Amino acid sequence: LSRPLGVRHRPTTSRLNTTERLKGYLDPEKVMAERELLYSGSYLRPRVKEASKGYFHDLNRTRRHGGKTWLAPKSLIREDQALYFPDILGKNLKGSNKHTTDLCIGRITVLAVITTRISEFHVKGFSESTNNRYLSNPLYQFVQINLQENLLKSLLVNLFANSLRSVIPPELHSTYLVSSQNMEYERDPLSMTNSRVGYVYLVDENLKIRWAGSAGATVEEAQTLEVCTGVLLKRLEQSKLESIRSMPL
Repeated sequence: LSRPLGVRHRPTTSRLNTTERLKGYLDPEKVMAERELLYSGSYLRPRVKEASKGYFHDLNRTRRHGGKTWLAPKSLIREDQALYFPDILGKNLKGSNKHTTDLCIGRITVLAVITTRISEFHVKGFSESTNNRYLSNPLYQFVQINLQENLLKSLLVNLFANSLRSVIPPELHSTYLVSSQNMEYERDPLSMTNSRVGYVYLVDENLKIRWAGSAGATVEEAQTLEVCTGVLLKRLEQSKLESIRSMPL
């Protein structure tokens, strides 16, 4: 991994209302800024490239080398260099709408993005040992996002939600989200370059991505995730203890 992943601005769960959206459409400065972005090479080139890819591009790439386009870092990304995980809205298996920002704030989270059956195996390879070790820790959680940007696939996943409930352990129902959110602007910052493979992000209590992995996990990558998760949990536990000790009697 050659760079920290994520977005620069701290995520928020607020969505623009109709009046705010209308103001944005009528604001000359915003209109010009968006127009410049749309016609800039940095915006157009990756999207032209994406549009020109064949339907089986990601599938063929997955068959050739497992779809792994980058290796996970060997240690934590420094906090002062880390970027934020963007907010994703989805419905959990209990039927409630949840934002990842609300779920992840204040806890150490292994967050997995899955899109296909093979991506589920990828995620399991990364997270199994970490979950076995830390799921009992109240400061740790495992969040899964079943991301289906295609409307038809999203409808099918929602249709078969009952079968998902029977497969996913009950204790994980509240943190398993089914989402159809458009990730066009976040896909590059998160380096989610293959729609077929799984992606795993270690998110700290401040919503920053401190480690990430993609596609099939190597033994070293799975071990590194477990170690890095333990480091963040220890720091968070120590921080909470210090906060308690500093409280006036």
